[in-house]
Amino acid sequence: MNNKIEIYTNKENETEISVQFKNENAWLNQAQIIKLFNRDQSVISRHISNIFKENELDKKSNMQKMHIANSDKPVDFYSLDVIISIGYRVKSKEGTKFRIWANKRLKEYLIKGCSINQKRLDELQQTIKLINNNINIKNIELDEAKGALEIIKNYNESFILLNHFDSSSLAEDKLNEEIIYQINYDDALKAITELKKNLIAKKEASDLFGKQKDNSFKGILKNILQSFAGQMLYPSIEQQASHLLYFIIKNHPFTDGNKRIGAFMFIWFLEKNKHLLKKSGELKINDNGLVTLALLVAMSDPKDKDLMIKLIINLIKNSYE
Repeated sequence: MNNKIEIYTNKENETEISVQFKNENAWLNQAQIIKLFNRDQSVISRHISNIFKENELDKKSNMQKMHIANSDKPVDFYSLDVIISIGYRVKSKEGTKFRIWANKRLKEYLIKGCSINQKRLDELQQTIKLINNNINIKNIELDEAKGALEIIKNYNESFILLNHFDSSSLAEDKLNEEIIYQINYDDALKAITELKKNLIAKKEASDLFGKQKDNSFKGILKNILQSFAGQMLYPSIEQQASHLLYFIIKNHPFTDGNKRIGAFMFIWFLEKNKHLLKKSGELKINDNGLVTLALLVAMSDPKDKDLMIKLIINLIKNSYE
């Protein structure tokens, strides 16, 4: 239930509103609430302000900024609980009708989501069974298969969490926002050039390795550092490292070596930010695990981008000890 939109129409077909369904909730902006209850803007604004001022509802969890068509800036949206509370305050029967309709749609989404999640969990169990039974399967290197098994087994809980929340509601809390090194295009190119030199010396790469197709690599780095209203889009080390790995592998900015460069830059960035090792001094993700992670990203469906990013973040988080 991630950014679904449903049209609400009352029985008299007098009111038609596009309702956002996100994070197991229904959301309307102030203009839509005014239309729903047919009240002046000043009345609705006063009630919203009082709801939060009187601590009837928590503002942080009941108000979200979302983008809407024909608007350059994000707009405040309010949860179903806020809408219901306003309905009580303005004594509107329309609020009751909307609540019944919205709760019905939410229930339908949750039932559908549970079915999808169960299917994904079944597929996960089948994958674990397949790798267990075919650890020496043809065309798969032993280390690679072991790495895949290690990731799936050691981080099975992450998979279950991600699937349980259908890749949209997994909390990304307790991330490290103490970024001491912001990735720099010139620094990154120097590091990749040094990597290429070492690989060519070992006869593990050709001159095509690391050659840029266009300006997309520079675009990837700008994307990772982008901000809005003074706030970084990816404010944590884990988020930036995960997007760096994903974008390089999936966007193919280089003629050759995208998976190896993506994995290298992932490790290089974590090391620059003193975030590469566990407290014990061991690598957070070992070599086999990193190779397998790169393969998982490469083979993943682009529609599952958020799922893969959150998985990578959880792999880093779960490796702190």
